[in-house]
Amino acid sequence: MSVERVCVIGAGAIGSLCAVHLARRVDVSILVRREEHAADLNSHGLAVSGKSNFTSEVSATTDPGELPDFDLGIVATKATQMDDAIAPLHGRFPSAVFMTIQNGIGAEELMASYGDWPLISSVTFMSGIRHGDHHIEYELDTATWLGPYHPGAATLETAEEVGELFVGSGLKAEVLADVRPAQWSKLIFNHAVNSVAAVTDLPHVALYARKERRSDLGWLVEGLIDEGKATATAAGVKLFEDPWEMNVEAVTTGQTATEDYAHVPSMLGDIRAGRRTEIEFISGALVHEADRLGVDVPLSRAMYQLVRARDRSYDD
Repeated sequence: MSVERVCVIGAGAIGSLCAVHLARRVDVSILVRREEHAADLNSHGLAVSGKSNFTSEVSATTDPGELPDFDLGIVATKATQMDDAIAPLHGRFPSAVFMTIQNGIGAEELMASYGDWPLISSVTFMSGIRHGDHHIEYELDTATWLGPYHPGAATLETAEEVGELFVGSGLKAEVLADVRPAQWSKLIFNHAVNSVAAVTDLPHVALYARKERRSDLGWLVEGLIDEGKATATAAGVKLFEDPWEMNVEAVTTGQTATEDYAHVPSMLGDIRAGRRTEIEFISGALVHEADRLGVDVPLSRAMYQLVRARDRSYDD
């Protein structure tokens, strides 16, 4: 496989970061939902500031029928938007490899229900802030972990080529033969941090790791992580990284140990914007797997039910 043309499906923070960097190396088309978004990108290009500073030319459309052929499709929508984004691609682009980059688990199965494309799974902690349709601020430049969805899907060599493309464009990436341990590490981290943020309206700050008093929030976060670890163990998954250590590092290493650092987790961002969250793909996926395996997860179930109730309130 030789990647010369990339299509990024969804131009939120992660999709924009992928598109603006990859467009330095290959032709990039972007599928977006709004006509004004597409027009803005086509007129002005896509600019990035922060960890990177440059502008790239891209082509954008809202019509899947206008997409040119591509070698690699990166599905960067929220998990809740995948059905609508992928359904129009059914039966098309048979020679393309697709890469999922959603929070939680289950995105690959959803992709497979629409076509037999070779699939690459990926897990990312990089983050950005959208300052408009054609400007993304590169906030957190951590690595994206990626690899074949399963043996017989995309090959490891294909995943390595995509990893090299990411690195060559200015992003960080690490290719893994088995992505599931990394997916579970992030699933547990996301479950704890995002559900707490959604319930408390607190960004991810030092409070999430504080355990000086029994009333400190770190105890709840650690309890949620411990339940996730128990579920992973029952599923036969050896975690790639420890989610508690990931939490501590995120709020202390290179940052002040105070509330000055205010990264807003995705579910909190959704709630503040009046959108449904990805709770079903994150906490819901973990709780359902715990039920299947017979693992008791009372804290996780409570947080899942609280955020799920908030989502359902939008129906009213």
